[in-house]
Amino acid sequence: MTAKAEPSSRGDRRKARTRAALISAATDLLSSGRTTVSIQEITDAADVGFGTFYNHFSTKEELFAAAVAEALDGWSALREQATAGLTDPAEIFGRSFRLAGRLQHAHPTMAQLVLNSGAQVLLTDRGLRPGAVEDIERGIASGRFTVTDPEAGVMMVGGLLLGLLQMLESRDVSAGPTADLFAERALIMLGVDAAEARDICHRELPELTVEL
Repeated sequence: MTAKAEPSSRGDRRKARTRAALISAATDLLSSGRTTVSIQEITDAADVGFGTFYNHFSTKEELFAAAVAEALDGWSALREQATAGLTDPAEIFGRSFRLAGRLQHAHPTMAQLVLNSGAQVLLTDRGLRPGAVEDIERGIASGRFTVTDPEAGVMMVGGLLLGLLQMLESRDVSAGPTADLFAERALIMLGVDAAEARDICHRELPELTVEL
């Protein structure tokens, strides 16, 4: 994830550790689909006092939203590193989609969190959606994509990505080639020629160092 400023005082550091423990517990619960738990169960999982919960969050829903946002921020950092140096909107989008599809095996907790969040991740201003909107807008402006509405484009290819993650979760298939196939189809949906889409989605991917 992106680097955060180190809290200055002992109290600030303790507060930051408690918040991180709550978010970590929420992330684990969300990734396993356990959203009906009580606040007591959350604080037990985080190994913090019940009363400290309200020093950080007003409701369980607020905590879950923060956990999703932090996970999606991690994806943003990964995408930024993965596409550094690229200028072609089609290649940038293709690489981003291919890497997102590989989340299932490389970062299973995050992939499961995205799956359990469903279409909501396509509506938030964190993580997957902002980068996709930017890529599609750039592709439209440069004439690389024929889709005319960036928001419609995001929902089309986003649905494809969620379908890919669900397929990888439920079936024993190879993540890399399957993600590349779905990315190829996503580019075609956006208006890229089929042969070029195939070429883009078979190019070598970079080694990444960002941890989620």
